[in-house]
Amino acid sequence: MPITNTPVLVTGATGFVAAEIVKQLLEAGYKVRGTTRNVAKSEADGFLTNLTGAAERLELVEADLLDAGAYDEAVTGCEYVMHVASPYVLDVDDPKHDLLDPAVKGTLSVFESAKRASGVRRIILTSSFAAMSGGPKDGVWTEDDWNDTSSLESGSYDYSKTMAERAAWNFMKDEELSFDLVVINPSGVIGPSIVSRVNQTHQSIVGATRGEYPGIIQLSFALVDVRDVATAHIRAMENPDASGRYLTSAGAPSFRHMIDVARENGFGENYKLPTIGLDNPIGNMLVKGAVTFQPKGTRDFIRSSLGRTYDLDTSKVQDELGLEFRDMDQTIIDAMNDLERWGHLGK
Repeated sequence: MPITNTPVLVTGATGFVAAEIVKQLLEAGYKVRGTTRNVAKSEADGFLTNLTGAAERLELVEADLLDAGAYDEAVTGCEYVMHVASPYVLDVDDPKHDLLDPAVKGTLSVFESAKRASGVRRIILTSSFAAMSGGPKDGVWTEDDWNDTSSLESGSYDYSKTMAERAAWNFMKDEELSFDLVVINPSGVIGPSIVSRVNQTHQSIVGATRGEYPGIIQLSFALVDVRDVATAHIRAMENPDASGRYLTSAGAPSFRHMIDVARENGFGENYKLPTIGLDNPIGNMLVKGAVTFQPKGTRDFIRSSLGRTYDLDTSKVQDELGLEFRDMDQTIIDAMNDLERWGHLGK
């Protein structure tokens, strides 16, 4: 049963994660108010408006992350706000303008609007594992970890997510607020998409079917199903005892494992999956040299990630929110089937 009769606000509703949240909220019987930069285009696309329950319980409103007061109207009359909107790209021309400002200023804009609205009870913020992990670590990653190594010059996306979440927690130090804050920190998000765009994490899967990789390189990806991420947001809203951060990840398969899963499920028959084994010390040396001419964001990511493995403790989200993660191999298959359905593989 819905815990509120007021609309649940979801910012950036046409994004990969946000659209899945909208879908699950509608399925649960909630009224939903989604923000988008262009309502007319979003309605014409139909990704959200065609969802079951959308005709009766979905409202789209325009708001831009960088416009002061843009969320005042959207927040009014809402008890729960899910702030999901934030740019997710590795390669940008101006990291401050394209990543940091939208992430930080957008977050503060939503929080300021929520403060002025006075009726908001809780904000659920979509942060990222990137706000915890800026580099290699010996041991297990937990909610206590913070990224203190990324910067605008190196790891600018990770830096933007870190600064946005820190800005949110700093804002909460105001004792006059009527709402509390819960943060979801997902790792790389994959899975079936309601919208047609390819999200950043899916780019690695798409690239593997286009011959963009010289071979199987020594990368591991901490991943989680988009459907589980959406469920975590909703349970963080519905559980009155939810608090703090929730690291949300189903596992960290290697690139080789992902390619093996894809090939075992028939994707090697139609697409040029990599076969040469470069997931070894010599291969790492070759790859580090080969990425010299890649865009800086991609270059930094590959060089900093080669040979890394990830051990993430997700007991908090499982114990407190009762989240059961989907099988990661099945999520990989579901993601590839969906990318194929949208026509993204192999071009």
